[in-house]
Amino acid sequence: MMLQVENVSFSYKHEHILNQISFDLRPKEMLAIMGPNGVGKTTLLRCINGIVTPNSGMVMVQNQDISSLSLKAIAKKIGYVAQHAENCRLTAFDAILLGRMPHMKWGVTAHDLKLVNAVIKQLNLQKLSLRYIDEMSGGERQKVSIARAIVQEPEILVLDEPTSSLDLKNQIEILKLLQIVMREHTVSAIITMHDINMALRFADRFIFIKHGQIHACGDKNCITKEMISDVYNIDVSIHYCNGYPIVVPE
Repeated sequence: MMLQVENVSFSYKHEHILNQISFDLRPKEMLAIMGPNGVGKTTLLRCINGIVTPNSGMVMVQNQDISSLSLKAIAKKIGYVAQHAENCRLTAFDAILLGRMPHMKWGVTAHDLKLVNAVIKQLNLQKLSLRYIDEMSGGERQKVSIARAIVQEPEILVLDEPTSSLDLKNQIEILKLLQIVMREHTVSAIITMHDINMALRFADRFIFIKHGQIHACGDKNCITKEMISDVYNIDVSIHYCNGYPIVVPE
């Protein structure tokens, strides 16, 4: 397994956010973590990435407990893309180059520059490479954030709502881009999303969280109208279009 999360619980002061979360991530798999606002999806990603430490349980990356690793070592294994792409006065090239920081010792090498240029070309970001981040659209900034995570050369990409606030075209572009990256760089991905139908189109497996616990887990077969209604407290029906299940509110 690429990643194992075992009985992870987390609290902010006296507020319980996550309770006994356990799951694994398989090679070349896209795992979607779903659920209403406030159930702990982002907190779970922060536990996985070592940004916060669980109160109990452990996160293992290829049989290594991340609590025993430095943040630099974690960054070599896990590339993290936050929910909101940063808006700063850096060019896209420089922002992507920052992804090489975990591998740098004395400065930027020719290998670092070669990797950055290769990823820029792969993601068709040539026209953006010398533009400033704060002059880009949300979709463009998100692509730069993903490119920066890729040049870390991680084994796992962790993305927190990478399609939030994007129009339909950019949502699809970002998720197709992620599939290409997973295939060509042989990485796995964990992604949080609110759009169930978009997740059904792109993800391989799903985890639904309710009240800080895993309510359902599995492939597309785990998604039933009863489960969705229970998690989101809304009546739905499920239809099929071109082989894809579509969740429709009643």
